[in-house]
Amino acid sequence: QVQLVESGGGLVQPGGSLTLSCASSGIIFSSYTMGWYRQAPGKQRELVAAVSSGGSTTYADSVKGRFTISRDNAKNTVYLQMNSLKPEDTAAYYCNAKWVTVGRYYWGQGTQVTISS
Repeated sequence: QVQLVESGGGLVQPGGSLTLSCASSGIIFSSYTMGWYRQAPGKQRELVAAVSSGGSTTYADSVKGRFTISRDNAKNTVYLQMNSLKPEDTAAYYCNAKWVTVGRYYWGQGTQVTISS
């Protein structure tokens, strides 16, 4: 059974930092591209950042220079370090595991991030 379990969300003041974690089980973690997506109320889910199985990273323009995605294959975990947080970063953040060549895609349940003073 595949599980992606996010943690680390919460309420933070503007300018603050949070680190999200996504622990996986039931997949060959090192073979998957791991990503973080977010969805704010009334908006579509959007890609925030992704890290490929080879370690290449991709970021949404809105988070470049503020967020850092990383993976630890030994721990089957992907992280999202978020700095200089803004109110517009408020959203539910979802972990995604993707292995395109075999057509496998998995989602976590999400963790809420709220940026407010």
